[in-house]
Amino acid sequence: MKIESSNLETVAVRTSQYPTDNRCEFLLCGRSNVGKSSFINTLLGRKNYAHTSGKPGKTQTLNFYLVNDSFYLVDVPGYGYADVSKEKQRKFGLMIEEYIKTRTNLKCVFLLVDFRHKPTENDVLMYKYLKYYEIPTVIIATKYDKVKASLKDKNEHLLKDTLHILPQDALVLFSSVTKKGREEVYTILSNYLEDKD
Repeated sequence: MKIESSNLETVAVRTSQYPTDNRCEFLLCGRSNVGKSSFINTLLGRKNYAHTSGKPGKTQTLNFYLVNDSFYLVDVPGYGYADVSKEKQRKFGLMIEEYIKTRTNLKCVFLLVDFRHKPTENDVLMYKYLKYYEIPTVIIATKYDKVKASLKDKNEHLLKDTLHILPQDALVLFSSVTKKGREEVYTILSNYLEDKD
C-alpha cells in the first residue's frame, strides 16, 4: 500500500456527525499516551499531522482521517488518564461504545498497547469488550524500539498471556522511530480493502 493522500475529514462527538459515504473504517484505540498520534503519523508518512502531545488526554473527539480517498482511520479519545474527570471519561466511553456498536462499515480495530509495560486492566477490558462484539482486532505493540533486546521476548510473552490474544487476531510489534511494523499494518489494511471489492 502506498499512501497518496490523507486528510482530517470529520470531527465528531455523535453518530449524526459521522461520515455518510460508507467507506471502510478502521478504529484506533488505546490508553492515553500509548502513541496513537505517532502511529497515525507513521502510517500516513506525515510529521505531526496527528498532533502528538506530552500531555495525555488531548484527543476528545472521534477524528476521521480520510486516506487515499478510499478509507478512514478513526482516532478516538484515549482511556485511563487520571487527570480527565470521571464524567468526561464516562462520556468518552459512551461515545466510543456507540461507535463500536452501531458502525456497520467498521472493518477492524487497532488496539494499541505499550510494549514496555504489562497491559493495563483497561487494555484487558477493552480487548474483552471488542471480542464480546466479535470485532476483528489487531494488537499494535507500540514503542518496541524502547525495549532492550534482552527483554523483547519476555515482554511479548507477557503481552500475549495478559491479553489472551485469540489466534485469529494479529499482534504487530511497532515502532514509530524505526518504522518497524508499518508494512505489516499496510498489508492488513490492504487485505480488508480487497475483501470489500
